[in-house]
Amino acid sequence: MQLGLDFNLVTELVAGVDEVGRGPLCGPVVTAAVILDPSKPIIGLNDSKKLSEKKREQLFAEIKTKAVAWSIGRAEVAEIDQLNILQATLLAMQRAIELLSITPKLALIDGNRCPKLTIPCSAVIKGDATIPAIAAASILAKVTRDKEMLELDKRYPGYGIAGHKGYPTAIHLAALQQLGPTPIHRHSFAPVRLAAQHFVNRVS
Repeated sequence: MQLGLDFNLVTELVAGVDEVGRGPLCGPVVTAAVILDPSKPIIGLNDSKKLSEKKREQLFAEIKTKAVAWSIGRAEVAEIDQLNILQATLLAMQRAIELLSITPKLALIDGNRCPKLTIPCSAVIKGDATIPAIAAASILAKVTRDKEMLELDKRYPGYGIAGHKGYPTAIHLAALQQLGPTPIHRHSFAPVRLAAQHFVNRVS
């Protein structure tokens, strides 16, 4: 049975930060920052990708209830296309930290790059699988973005967004070729750009 990460590793006023949505062809990149409370253990924290949807939903509610502070940051499609996905992700992380109701003493960032912050920060490769606060952030970001993609699926039917959440699956790529990109697609991403050209050529 997967019990999750060791909550004894939680340190007071240290924020974990993670992102979801760098790879998809559409929708925003969503980040979360979480300061966990060492006195309020959360059992089962782990990288959101290793958890079932039901478990993520349960932990999502528990994290929001027990955390000292939490916040959601984001960068929209227009920002991703303007800045590039890496810079947009770092911007979204910066926003998440700035939106915390309490200023942490340290930010631990999942990955190998830190955003520009006014507090000390450290990048932790695969931190969502080792640091409880980063794992908690990954869960908040994942559940938040998934819910948003379900709403976008209703607004833009035919692309299968509810199933693939914007990632470049065969179904998604085929729909792009057939229907063309929507306003929520990232035109700076090659598959979207190529699909847009194909769609224009086909209908012209």
